Amino acid sequence: MTRERAHAYRRVIQTLDELGASTLGSREQDVIRRAADSLIFSHDLLQDDAAREALQDVERLCRVLVDTGRLKQTSATRIASDISQCGPPAPAELKAA
Repeated sequence: MTRERAHAYRRVIQTLDELGASTLGSREQDVIRRAADSLIFSHDLLQDDAAREALQDVERLCRVLVDTGRLKQTSATRIASDISQCGPPAPAELKAA
């Protein structure tokens, strides 16, 4: 794990604390936390199906939160970006997809 990944993880946890239950339900918080946990311990996104699925779950959740007006686009983008930065660098094969 790199220092940058650890900082990204801290940002995710801080964002969850800031948004709290007033913005995110417990299931939604769990989706975000599970993704951050999964990615922080991942070594290779090509080999780690669970980490890729967790990342996709967060991206879907962020779209729903923005579409329903519960979260601003900038906040959703920040969450998705921080989650992504918790993981190892994405291989070229995933970036092109």
